[in-house]
Amino acid sequence: MAILSVNAGSSSLKFAIYPLTAGQVESSVLTGCIQGLEPGGAPVLDWTFQGNKKHLQLPATTDDPFEQALRSLSELLTRKPSIPDIQAIAHRVVHGGRDFSNSVVVTEAVLARLDRLNSLAPLHQPHNLQGIRAFQKAFAATPQVACFDTAFHATLPEVDYSFALPSSLTAQGVRRYGFHGLSYQYIMGVLQQRSEQAGGRVLMAHLGNGASLCAAQDGRSCATTMGFSALDGLMMGTRSGSLDAGVLLYLLERGWDHDRLQTLLYKQSGLLGVSGISADMRRLRADGSAAAQRAIDLFTHRVVRESGALVACLQGLDVLAFSGGIGEHDAVLRAQVCERLSWLGVEIDPDLNQQATGDAVLAIHCPDSRVQVWVIPTDEGLVAAQEAARLM
Repeated sequence: MAILSVNAGSSSLKFAIYPLTAGQVESSVLTGCIQGLEPGGAPVLDWTFQGNKKHLQLPATTDDPFEQALRSLSELLTRKPSIPDIQAIAHRVVHGGRDFSNSVVVTEAVLARLDRLNSLAPLHQPHNLQGIRAFQKAFAATPQVACFDTAFHATLPEVDYSFALPSSLTAQGVRRYGFHGLSYQYIMGVLQQRSEQAGGRVLMAHLGNGASLCAAQDGRSCATTMGFSALDGLMMGTRSGSLDAGVLLYLLERGWDHDRLQTLLYKQSGLLGVSGISADMRRLRADGSAAAQRAIDLFTHRVVRESGALVACLQGLDVLAFSGGIGEHDAVLRAQVCERLSWLGVEIDPDLNQQATGDAVLAIHCPDSRVQVWVIPTDEGLVAAQEAARLM
């Protein structure tokens, strides 16, 4: 038996198959991605099976692009006789709100409650739920499991999740939820296997197109930078991160409506907005212009600034872990962040830092560093598969 883990986005569908052995989830045997699922797109299927990479251009269609993607995926699975039978399908869902602090088997009632959270994560939630509905049609006999990015932060203390707003709004669910929880759950699991200090004061940095920090003690989330929505905290690829609410009042006074503000905050800000060039850190590094460097410097500064706040919540630091597309691959950023946190006793080995390219878990701290520093390639799909196996 196996678990199929999927992450449905606005124009792509990532997937992986994790075999079950005696109820335990093993490493993936097949991984892949279908891209170009936006209306009018040219869908492409890429997958890796037993070390062999394959690429397939899918035929264009006027049908629902997700339905076409799932037909292609189903055909791929049936062509591979060595792939175990799929026992359940685990879906990454960004927002669980107050209702869901653990993974659940999907029902229509569950979907109806999750639909109400679309406005809190408009870049992700509607597409996550669209993916679930498409899989329900294509794999009607297979249980669907929703695994939430907010669930890991269910342990946040009230003083961290509360906003300084009237209690009537807090009672309605206006509070900090935190995100990237599947990634943080994976990182913490790796640290608990590799580091004797994992039960202490840990700062995890998931840095990518979406970016956040999480402070953990005894393996449990106790503070995080993302809040009510996936806009809060760090500067991101196209999202603003923390912003004075007065800026929004200012723009409202000048006639900006909801849709224009949402587009600004979610799609036109961050690295893209500051640089005017790209949301991709790799492209900005290669660009060399003053505008690109300004965006990189601001991103780095915000990571350092928010790190200081979370370290204050922890009252010190024992372990720092980098993950996400930028955290795993950008050695320059890691070096700059660690240098600016050197007052905490953070000291990394430059050679080890250069060797960390996101291919494997690697400790990059010097032997006499008071803080351990790790680079941990995340695997949210594995965590989702583990959650589904537990429920099954």
